[in-house]
Amino acid sequence: MTADLAIVGVYFFIMLMVGLWVYRAGRASRSASFFVADRKGSSLLITGSLLATVVGASATVGMAGWGGYLKGLSGAWWLLAGTIGLLVLSVFWARRVRGFGLYTLPELVGKQYGKGASLFASVVIVVSWVGVIAAQISAAGAVLGVLISDSSTLTMVIPALVFMAYTLLGAQYSIIRTDFIQSGILMVGILVVLFLVLNKAGWIGGLRDSLGPEYFSFPVREGFGWYDLISLLILTGATYVVGPDIYSRLFCAENENVARVSALRVALIIVPLAFAVVLIGMAAKVLFPDISFDQAFPTVIRETLPLGVDGLVIAALLAAVMSSADTCLLTTSTIAAEDVWGQVFPGTGEAKRLAVSRVGIVVIGTAALMVAVETSRGVVDNLLLAYTVFTSGVVIPVLAGFYKDRLRVNSWGAMAAILGGGATGLVVELKHIDNLDLLGLGVCVVLLFTVSWVTRALARENRLAV
Repeated sequence: MTADLAIVGVYFFIMLMVGLWVYRAGRASRSASFFVADRKGSSLLITGSLLATVVGASATVGMAGWGGYLKGLSGAWWLLAGTIGLLVLSVFWARRVRGFGLYTLPELVGKQYGKGASLFASVVIVVSWVGVIAAQISAAGAVLGVLISDSSTLTMVIPALVFMAYTLLGAQYSIIRTDFIQSGILMVGILVVLFLVLNKAGWIGGLRDSLGPEYFSFPVREGFGWYDLISLLILTGATYVVGPDIYSRLFCAENENVARVSALRVALIIVPLAFAVVLIGMAAKVLFPDISFDQAFPTVIRETLPLGVDGLVIAALLAAVMSSADTCLLTTSTIAAEDVWGQVFPGTGEAKRLAVSRVGIVVIGTAALMVAVETSRGVVDNLLLAYTVFTSGVVIPVLAGFYKDRLRVNSWGAMAAILGGGATGLVVELKHIDNLDLLGLGVCVVLLFTVSWVTRALARENRLAV
């Protein structure tokens, strides 16, 4: 146990030292450095950072439990939805997104529809992404709890403070570099666990004999039908096509081709990772059939891995979780500073905006930690809540905005769609209304086009400016 704690401690120390090195070197003293690392991200750095961003709590702890342990092979769709989303992004929009040369997704919304829509999108994203960060902290707590079982609160506080600290110190410069390191750690860790746990469970043949053919059913199975798959592809996959954390990586790329190629590479890399994680969850079902599904990955670490190896794997899973959390945290604080504070207090100088963003890191990180400590929802449930609100309100207006004139949509329609769609998605999730996961998205589409066309008609009669 002491050796495992030492390994995790060294990992935390390295992450903090990277942040401190960036801070002391003055690499995060200007807006361009703080928010987008001076747009100097190479293909290697952006690929590693984007990979670490998308392979977070849901793609490891969440997918092993909710996916492999409960649903079998079809549970891989949680991350495979990301593959489809990133492929679409790479082919159609990655170059255009980088070409805008912006800091945030709401800035893009502002270019498309104006300041009002940008502010609406900012509020929806900040609220949603606090939930996303909270889910990462919850997962980090579950992983670190394998070593520190005395306090679930402490196991969430420690990693939260670490990633808040190096984000505060080095911002985007440190995040890209720590994410690159963490992407290598998490890939090695997942492969080590897969080999060891499959060996104990009797490899694929042992899984099939113990679980039966239903667990190998793909793409759907009993309890996960076509509607569930389509909902997952839309609500989760869309966050990879239009996502503030994803776009923050593309904005850091040194050119448009790096942005496109990096998205394509990550889309391909996460395919084998998706099946590796669900196989770990399926092996956990064989070895530990009576545990809670959300404890699948932590139990595998605690009960099956030899001394020293479990410390490495815990560090790998913490790398997966924290590399997503740091990007989400900086992205959210940047939006709060640039797109909320900047609109409420226009003319704020660069130094003041950077100070607001740093305060935002602390405030948003603390809020997410409090949500993680107080919530009883699982990792996947928390992420589905956040993704549903975000996707229902923001994705369609952004994609339509690329073809704004052709589709005849305007700022009034965008504002109505963002507010109405996001609110509908929130109500559906909080009320646990079955089979209406896509209702918010439908409301968003109807409002975007209906309000846009009505206001255009009024404008033609000189009764409204659009």
